Amino acid sequence: MSENTLRMSKAIKKEGASIDLKKIILALQHLIAMFGATVLVPMLTGLDPSVALVAAGCGTLIFHLTTKGKVPVFLGSSFAFISGIITVREMFNGDLAYAQGGIIVAGFLYVAMSFLVRKIGVEKIKYFLPPVVVGPMIMVIGLNLVPVAFGMAKSNLIIAATTLAISLIIRFKGKGMVKQCSILIAVLSGYGISLAMGIVDTSLILDSKFVMIPNFTLPKFHMGAISVIAPIVIAVFMEHVGDITTNGQVVGKNFIQDPGLNRTLLGDGLATLFAGFIGGPANTTYGENTGVLALTKNYDPSILRLAAVLAVALGFISKVGGFLRSIPVPVMGGISLILFSMIALVGVKTIKNEEVKLNTKNLIIMGTIIIMGLGGAYIEKQFGVSLAITLTDTVKIQGLSLAAITGIVLNLVLNRK
Repeated sequence: MSENTLRMSKAIKKEGASIDLKKIILALQHLIAMFGATVLVPMLTGLDPSVALVAAGCGTLIFHLTTKGKVPVFLGSSFAFISGIITVREMFNGDLAYAQGGIIVAGFLYVAMSFLVRKIGVEKIKYFLPPVVVGPMIMVIGLNLVPVAFGMAKSNLIIAATTLAISLIIRFKGKGMVKQCSILIAVLSGYGISLAMGIVDTSLILDSKFVMIPNFTLPKFHMGAISVIAPIVIAVFMEHVGDITTNGQVVGKNFIQDPGLNRTLLGDGLATLFAGFIGGPANTTYGENTGVLALTKNYDPSILRLAAVLAVALGFISKVGGFLRSIPVPVMGGISLILFSMIALVGVKTIKNEEVKLNTKNLIIMGTIIIMGLGGAYIEKQFGVSLAITLTDTVKIQGLSLAAITGIVLNLVLNRK
């Protein structure tokens, strides 16, 4: 072999190593961006954070397979399902297997919607789910969770407030990747303060093995649980459309057309199905990762797939799971207050950005959804009137499910064309 050939070979190897290192760094950025929110959902609901990481990683790979590897998306734990999972957990004395059953049915509904979109087109679907219905539903999801976050925060208001303040400061004053990692930095800061105060149970980390199979669990099915969780798909459908549209705008492509909304919905649905079968929370597209795309200007979908593989690997490192379980409740309460409030604000922005007219008809629709979604329990307690449709002794359509159905019907009646 000539000297020139050897030099060329070394140069190619060096360039290949440089490209691989760059991809790993970019993948780690995506992993960091989604990590805090993805593990927060199982920590709030009682599901296993390690299983959630495996579900997110495998779900992302399923999504890329379904969408022909064209869409640079990472799937993480959906916040929209938190209140439903908590409700089901309380209904069945802490048995989260029934919540898994509801999540699986939600995944099936997503898959069914993907075939429906392919058959009749996205515009006809959006006709039944306009912003005047979807906006208030998203608001109800966030506002229902705020009391849960406050209940966690009040066990140590100083730590909760400090964690919340750090997150807000970074979010409004930070730049670049520091801003993208505001949740992670705030949680780690709150953890450090809690550690200094001696309120962290470090035995959860020390007693964990380094590598261990996550606590995968099988689902159970009950109509009561399904009626609580499955209808949430109506709200997250429009969130999905928004995320895919935004992702395409950042990249400079129309992913709604190619590979098609039906394929992205199918990927989301199959990922949620997979998560439900192994004991993870429902998956959804993550706006945090779209932010990383906009920051780095690197839109290579293979980087997201590498991040997915790293997430799966992380799920099997038991020390990580031990660390997550050791995070004090008020730390998570403080960070949850801002996250849940932001969900409600997304609903407000949906109404504003879509220029929903604040006429009498629309105010009746939005007010009904909010009152039925938030005030059902209060009205029943104060006036003895149950805002629910009783199907059986154990199955009732109430809360967000009833609010969504009522909102859709009201809109069709009042705003019919």
